[in-house]
Amino acid sequence: MLVLVAGPWRRDPAFRSLFAARTISFLGDSLSLVALMLHVADTAGQALAVALLLLAGDLAPALLAPLTGAVSDRWDRRRVMIGCELAQAGLLVAIAVSLPPLPLLLALVALRAVAGHVFLPASRAAVATLVRPRDQAAANSALGLATNGGEALGPLVAAALFPVAGVRGVLLVDAATFLLSALLLLRLPALPPSGPAGPRDGLLTDARIGLGVLWRTPALRIVGLGFCAVVAFNGIDDVALVLLARDTFGAGDSATAALLAAVGIGLLAGYALLARYSSQASMVWLLVAGFAVSSVGNLLTGLAWAVTAAFALQTVRGFGIAAMDVATNTLLPRLVPDALLGRVFGNLYGAIGLAAGVSYLAGGLLLDATSAPVTFVLAGAGGTLATVAVAVTLPRALRRRQP
Repeated sequence: MLVLVAGPWRRDPAFRSLFAARTISFLGDSLSLVALMLHVADTAGQALAVALLLLAGDLAPALLAPLTGAVSDRWDRRRVMIGCELAQAGLLVAIAVSLPPLPLLLALVALRAVAGHVFLPASRAAVATLVRPRDQAAANSALGLATNGGEALGPLVAAALFPVAGVRGVLLVDAATFLLSALLLLRLPALPPSGPAGPRDGLLTDARIGLGVLWRTPALRIVGLGFCAVVAFNGIDDVALVLLARDTFGAGDSATAALLAAVGIGLLAGYALLARYSSQASMVWLLVAGFAVSSVGNLLTGLAWAVTAAFALQTVRGFGIAAMDVATNTLLPRLVPDALLGRVFGNLYGAIGLAAGVSYLAGGLLLDATSAPVTFVLAGAGGTLATVAVAVTLPRALRRRQP
């Protein structure tokens, strides 16, 4: 945790509050996800039901991304974040008290996910407001380290709580994390929108403007399409890793679990390094390097000869994914006016969610038709081609926009 004693975490009390709020709420998120997956598996008894639960949490926010991003550009972002945390706490209490049948549960999970996706662009935009530009890469790295660490720790905490509290208790603990997050966010200064004062167009008009800016601005379009392409090609990696370990290498459950953990280990190490050194890097080339490492890592994983080799390659991939995240979240505020930043973040991460869904579907069909090694090679090759396209076009687009 040495990365946290310097830079924005030490200098900015407001950023420390945002950091703590996001860490706590991400930890709670992973708690409730584990609890709900186990509950649905026990009560519905079908893998399809668990898949629907995951889909409800991913698809609804992605489809509503233009609107969720517009909310954080229209109202005070501090109030938006607090309102989202309170809404998620209330929905989790409702789920915990009633443990409703599957259709109603899916609807409540989708609503909670939408509230979380309203929170996401508001919090990303808040970093650009609260942290001075030269510290933003370190701030985004520290947030990535904390949130991914919370997600990794959540299942372990859930395992400890289940024997004592059960499903309802774990869900109520998650609700409490959102309430605590809301209290921490009260310590932030006001973060009013920077758009024009006076009457404004409707929310739908704001959403259309956000989509238009993302598409019409060459640099933003290249970043968005490149990120989505890399995710669409490589998002199937977790499923493919299970088949690679079991079918190709004949590994047992422990080796398979270790292989699945490799990217997470690399992510945490990558965020820790970037929190210390990212301020010295070009965000454009950090983004390209992240795309390249993530994609080439999968391509080489398809050629790996043993679990240990695949583990090493997937650990290195984690560094690349961390670089992609930090570079994108730091680069976008330099390309977009603050008044549009929430919409651009919301649309980008909504599109990435849809790209991940495409990857699950197409990658699953490819896995069934071929094998895990072939899938990894094709996925990595596709992501590498997308990386080359970004490396060629993005610097040129950025040069054109300079006066």
